[in-house]
Formats: sequence, C-alpha cells, structure tokens
Amino acid sequence: MSGLLAVAGGLAALPLAYAGFALAVRRGLAPERIARPEAPPGSSGCAVAFAGANGKTLRGWLLPAATAAAPALVVMHGWGGNAELMLPVAAPLNAAGFALLLVDARCHGLSDGDRFASLPRFAEDIEAALAWLAEQPEADRDRLGVLGHSVGAGAALLVASRRPGLRAVVSIAAFAHPARMMRRWLAAKRIPYRPFGALILAYVQRTIGWRFDAIAPVNTIARAHCPVLLLHGDRDDLVPYAEAEEIHAARGEAKVELACIPGSHDDYGDAAEAAGIAVGFLRESLGG
Repeated sequence: MSGLLAVAGGLAALPLAYAGFALAVRRGLAPERIARPEAPPGSSGCAVAFAGANGKTLRGWLLPAATAAAPALVVMHGWGGNAELMLPVAAPLNAAGFALLLVDARCHGLSDGDRFASLPRFAEDIEAALAWLAEQPEADRDRLGVLGHSVGAGAALLVASRRPGLRAVVSIAAFAHPARMMRRWLAAKRIPYRPFGALILAYVQRTIGWRFDAIAPVNTIARAHCPVLLLHGDRDDLVPYAEAEEIHAARGEAKVELACIPGSHDDYGDAAEAAGIAVGFLRESLGG
C-alpha cells in the first residue's frame, strides 16, 4: 500500500513539475522590453498603431519618403529590440527615397504583449505590417519589401517563402537554424543539452507550434518568391558569418545575394556600408 501511495504521489506531482519547468523556460527566453520614445525623431515621421494577430495592437513609426506612393519597406528588429534600434540602417534608406514602417513586434517596444514571442510570430507581425502599409498613401502597394535583423531577418525570410507579392527582402545577421541558435544559448547559460537542453528545445517547438526545420532560414531561403540580400558582419560572434554562407549556398533557384560587411551582430555590421549596399539592391528590386 505504501508503494502505491508513493507512486500516486509521484504522479500527482508531475503536473506541478511540468508547470514549473514551463514557467522557468518562458521566463528564461522572454525578450527584454527596451524603452523607446513614442514619436520618431525629426518632424516628418509619425507614430502609428494597427491591428496584429491574436487581437493584439502593434505600434511603430511611419517615415514617409519625399514623394507619395513610394517604394516602401517594413523594418523589423531582432530579439529584445524595437523600432528605434533600427534607425542607424533605416534612416539612410528613408533619405534615399524609401518609405519605411518601423514596427515593434509583439512583446517588444510599445506593442502589446502576448503569451510568448517567436520567429513565426515575428513573421505574423511583419505580414500584418505589410497589409497595413499597403493601404497607406505614402506607400506603393506594388513595391513593398522587408528589412529584418537577426530573428527579424529569419522572420522576413519566412514571409518571403509564403508571400508571392513581396518584391524584396534584406536580411541582416540571420542565423541558419533556430535549433543551432538555441544550443548556443544553452551553452552560454551552461545548461547541458542532455537531458535538459533537449527537453527545452522540444518544449519550445511544441509551444510555438512549428518544427524548427520548417522555419529555419537555411530551409526557407530556397522558397523565397523575391530577390533577397543577405548582409552579415565579419566579426559577428553571436551568429558566425559562416551561417550566412550556409544560407546562401542553400538558395537553390532563388535570387539571393550575399555581402560581407565589417562589424558585429548588434550594430548590424557597419550601418553606413550596410545601408549603402541595401539601397543599391532595393533600387534594383523595388525601383525608386
């Protein structure tokens, strides 16, 4: 009888143990919210808000070009970022004649929170931003593109693989595969892959509702419906430049360019050089 009671007690404790595990993983992976001003710098831009997935409101900045109905880009930050942190690259693009919508993903900046953030949810937010931008007089709905950084870049490539109407994607510092990125995070936290790391990766895939293989840039790149520019810093110690080469090598028949720029991960390489390369690519892909 005592043995049966012990087993019953152990089984009863399993849901509590799993709930604790889930809570710890979500807290450990939750992005930091970095404060930013409500209004963009300068006098030409404005703060905007629009509907996203799950009934959430997304917020960002609309920076119009000098002329109406200009070629336009959705600009998406990386994990723990916000619209303001993309200005070093975005401002030169705006000056070059592109209208820009810099958006905060869910759980970031001034946008609404949600149960969790993920690469597929970044992609959903990019798609909501594209739909909103297409209806604005500042943008030419037939000349829309996306610029993304890190997780935002991976999300942009996922959008490119499933949105035929998109005209161009600029990916800055994308990682090749989410599982590899997460294993680096586990190593940095000194969490052994067996058994804990493997359980965490399995839990994350179950929670976000996607297999990592299905959303990995190294796999989505070959399905891109538009020209893609891969920019990557030569001193990126978070995502090695070799991963950009790996994504480029997996492009198949997709039109993909790769450019190595000086710099690390979070400064997007050299911002001026990155913007200069992006302007040339975007003028060819979007016009303007």
